[in-house]
Amino acid sequence: MSVSTPTLHNEKSFVAASLAAKGGAAADPDAANRKNLLLLIQLRWLAVAGQVFTILATEYWFEIPLPLAEMAGVVIFLVGLNIFSLLALRGQRPISNAQLFVALIFDMAALTTQLYLSGGASNPFVSLYLLQITLGAALLTPWSTWILVVAASACFVFLIFQSLPIAIPHHGGSDLLALHIQGMFICFVLAAGLIVIFMTRINRNLRERDAYLADLRQRSAEEDHIVRMGLLASGAAHELGTPLSTISVILSDWRQMRSVTRNRELAGDMAEMQAQIERCKSIVSGILMSSGQARGEGTIRTSIRHFLDDLVQEWRVSRQPANLDYRNGFDPDEQIVSDTALKQVIFNVFDNALEASQHWVGVSAERQGEKLVISVRDRGPGFDAGVLAALGQPYMSSKGRPGGGLGLFLVVNVVRKLGGDFSARNMEQGARVTLSLPLAALTDGDDHET
Repeated sequence: MSVSTPTLHNEKSFVAASLAAKGGAAADPDAANRKNLLLLIQLRWLAVAGQVFTILATEYWFEIPLPLAEMAGVVIFLVGLNIFSLLALRGQRPISNAQLFVALIFDMAALTTQLYLSGGASNPFVSLYLLQITLGAALLTPWSTWILVVAASACFVFLIFQSLPIAIPHHGGSDLLALHIQGMFICFVLAAGLIVIFMTRINRNLRERDAYLADLRQRSAEEDHIVRMGLLASGAAHELGTPLSTISVILSDWRQMRSVTRNRELAGDMAEMQAQIERCKSIVSGILMSSGQARGEGTIRTSIRHFLDDLVQEWRVSRQPANLDYRNGFDPDEQIVSDTALKQVIFNVFDNALEASQHWVGVSAERQGEKLVISVRDRGPGFDAGVLAALGQPYMSSKGRPGGGLGLFLVVNVVRKLGGDFSARNMEQGARVTLSLPLAALTDGDDHET
């Protein structure tokens, strides 16, 4: 008898992340094949242990003589095959369907050899061919599985006509039949147990793969959405630039008119209008800079502490919150190049907090290892359960207005492009939003400011 079984720092960061996502999609089949090969290796170890146990039990318990040297050679071959498979698994080369097919063919050859040495087709463990075909159907492409079926059938036919007979010490048909039935029962239990173990693991791998592909599809859809919004924003910025400049020139001319200069109230209104026009032009310029279309002013070198301080001060002046509790505990400091897109992302988080809690907003920044962690708190009603469950998806908002939810959608995607994490949760009073950004995506070189 025998037992055998197979075994966003800038736009470049956006492009790099997209290419990485596409590379992940391409590499996912290799990851699944690696898991399947590892499972085959684990099952082959079980096969080696099962063969050793069965051979010893047959030889010394049932007192049936077997060609131990030859059968031990097959076991050693399976051990060597497993070692070779482990080396291939640790290498960088992708694992293909052909490699899994060859591994199963070797396992089938080992099973055929053991059966040839122990009675051929009369051996009750000959039904283990079905186990190998089951594994092939789960792991291989259809054409590979059918070749495996043909190979198993050919091996079975070979064993009908060619095998080494074994000497049964028992006499009488009833003893031989009972022994055969015992062997069939052991084979049934072994095959059933291995199929359950293997198929459970395979189904888990398939679920992980499906979840991975679903996540890739979701990210691709979100990235397409962002691209469309970016093109719309860039086009709108181009279109708004000319009328804003025209209005600014006309206002400047009006402010020089005597009727305006003599009317102090009207002059003040004109000055306020001019200031707002300049602010609109600044916003338009920021949009164009973020899209990489206006870099004439050059990049601005700063540090994380100064970047956050300036950002919070600008937001405080423009939004004028009633009470802003700001704490900058980032230390030691790091040199960065100021990023308008990241600035706008943080502004969106601040604006959401202020909209939920007009009387108080809390902001803190700290360094946790090689990450910048920004926490924004409010004392509002908190997030709805539905919003938290679908955090970062477009148009998921409790504000009940058209276009709501785009702010958090953009925040989540930009943070993800930078390789960071975004989380939100409700507190006893209000909510907390946390941005965790890797310093490698923000810093400019290896300069440290102490």
